[in-house]
Amino acid sequence: MYTFLFFDFDGTLFDTVEGITKSVRYSLQKRGMDAPLEELRCFAGPPLEEMYIEKFGFSPEAAVQAVRDFRERYVPIGLYESRAFPGMRELLADLRTAGKKLAVTTSKPQSLAEELLRREKLDGLFDLICGAGDQGEGNAKWQVLQRAMEKLGAGTEESALIGDTKYDVAGAVRVGIPCIGVAYGYAAPGELEKAGAAAIVQDLRELKKLLLS
Repeated sequence: MYTFLFFDFDGTLFDTVEGITKSVRYSLQKRGMDAPLEELRCFAGPPLEEMYIEKFGFSPEAAVQAVRDFRERYVPIGLYESRAFPGMRELLADLRTAGKKLAVTTSKPQSLAEELLRREKLDGLFDLICGAGDQGEGNAKWQVLQRAMEKLGAGTEESALIGDTKYDVAGAVRVGIPCIGVAYGYAAPGELEKAGAAAIVQDLRELKKLLLS
């Protein structure tokens, strides 16, 4: 069906919501603001600057500073409040055995994604890990995805993105490939359907069946 499979990170490969939401809250509290952790789940996945602007109306300059404050907590603490979803290693190994080319495409800084994958010994299951620069440049989903496709020589007709939010769907559409949405991630109810995901799976068992069909 698809030869090249591009995986989003937050909410797709890893459950990272705890560390992200607590770090966003930390950055808000430095400004005398606060929000329930559940309300901050939307920060898990999309570019952080965009979310500070969209969610709280920050100016671009304030959003840049908020990301710096976020990283004060996230890099030493929040990064490690995460784990690969159960069964992910087995799924990736089965896909590789079937001859699929696997890549990570994330708006998370690439160095942080690489560190988490190494920690769980999953880095060797991917042909490519592609993320944002550590300063946040080129971090839109479509930009990361386009770079990854170019590096692997992947054509649009043989590629698919696996992701969990409307941002993943939009990025995939922009580069001309389908997005398979995973309902176990961080999207709000109905978000993936409304965004136009090519297919939606409930769990890793369904995802494996679809990708190997």
